[in-house]
Amino acid sequence: MASVTESGGGRASRLSIGAWMLFDWAAQPFFTVVTTFVFGPYLVSRLAEDPVTGQAAWSYTLTISGIAIALAAPVLGSIADASGPRKPWIGAFAVVKILSLAALWFAAPGSGLVFPLAMVVLATVAAEFSIVFNDSMMPRLVPPAETGRISNIAWGFGYLGGMIVLIAVVTLLAASPDTGRTIAGLEPLFGLDPASGEDARVTGPVSALWYLVFVLPMFLFTPDRPRGPPVRGAVRTGLAELRHTLGELRQRSGILRFLIARMIYQDGVNGLIALGGTFAAGMFAWQTVELGLFGIILNVVAIGGCLYASRLDRRLGSKVVVVASLVCLVVATLGIVSTGPGFTLFGLVPLPAGDTGGLFGTAAEKAYIIFGLLVGVAFGPVQASARSYLAQSVHPDEAGRYFGLYALSGRATSFLAPLSVGLITTATGSARAGMAVLIVFLVAGLILLLRTPYPAGRAR
Repeated sequence: MASVTESGGGRASRLSIGAWMLFDWAAQPFFTVVTTFVFGPYLVSRLAEDPVTGQAAWSYTLTISGIAIALAAPVLGSIADASGPRKPWIGAFAVVKILSLAALWFAAPGSGLVFPLAMVVLATVAAEFSIVFNDSMMPRLVPPAETGRISNIAWGFGYLGGMIVLIAVVTLLAASPDTGRTIAGLEPLFGLDPASGEDARVTGPVSALWYLVFVLPMFLFTPDRPRGPPVRGAVRTGLAELRHTLGELRQRSGILRFLIARMIYQDGVNGLIALGGTFAAGMFAWQTVELGLFGIILNVVAIGGCLYASRLDRRLGSKVVVVASLVCLVVATLGIVSTGPGFTLFGLVPLPAGDTGGLFGTAAEKAYIIFGLLVGVAFGPVQASARSYLAQSVHPDEAGRYFGLYALSGRATSFLAPLSVGLITTATGSARAGMAVLIVFLVAGLILLLRTPYPAGRAR
């Protein structure tokens, strides 16, 4: 098997590629159990005064994170291209991420929102910057034709890691406040007290430890670029390269169109992933156990979606996978916002209002889960194949700065979706009306993507 060449186009060893894919496995539990299914909903339902205030505060937190990432990611990507190695950057941000996540243990009920929200901002920014540098390593590891398959498998592998941690939380750590036992009928490990939110707060330290352990193989076995000039020179060169790249985009209209399309639709994707759990927590009063099981269901479907998309991507191309995924997300979001106690599809389909008892006891909750399955099928491939889309459109030597712009396109206006959700939720007093805004972002990005060439680097 050929080694990776300095100009790209070779193929790394299976061990190197596997270690690179393990980054997604290491990183995903933060997004699964902290921001989406456990800690985020805990913050909304337990730390805030009411669900509307909580959803608005969580939306504004995502806004602040998005602005910071949008401003810095392209600069860091360009500096990384000039300085060479990616691993030192990933290591530095790993320290910030791990310490911030560990600090979430102190977010007890009554302690206020400022501290946990600040820690979430730091952890999110560090996580996203690490992803920029990790993604930019991919074009040097495998040939362009293999990027879609490898990217989707890695993404699915990440969901598997997130699901394992989520299963551990709901079966071993998270107990019902009424019974004091987990869904497996066990007393929580370490004597965790659900009444004081310890079962949700522990997800921060658990995610930090998981990341620390499983990111190490990437550092040990995945090849990195040789060291370039000193940091000061790399900064000057990187900033000059960034200016050149921004000017170059006017001639590379396909890549520019792709980045703008992704900028728009990714706002909707990010909002749906980050706010879907909190929306359910506010609507159905789901606690950690219900949210955890919902997350497990979505992750099982997401793993299958990524594995199937890895074959579709190789056969039909990354653009087809992204477009199909966006259509699924539009349908799913319409279903989610149109469902409430006793109805779905905006009341066109009435549902029995009674509660049969147990988990997900109402018909509306079951309908919500069905629409959630569509989200699970699509939200992995829409991101993994977009990563492949760009990797096939740029040269490995320019991957850092273009993946920095890719992060910018995912975050430049990412504050608009959560900000819009927060403002409309506050103005209307309706979380459903706020969530409906996400459909506009998904549809607008989809329309623009349909007019984008594939690969984006070629002329139409």
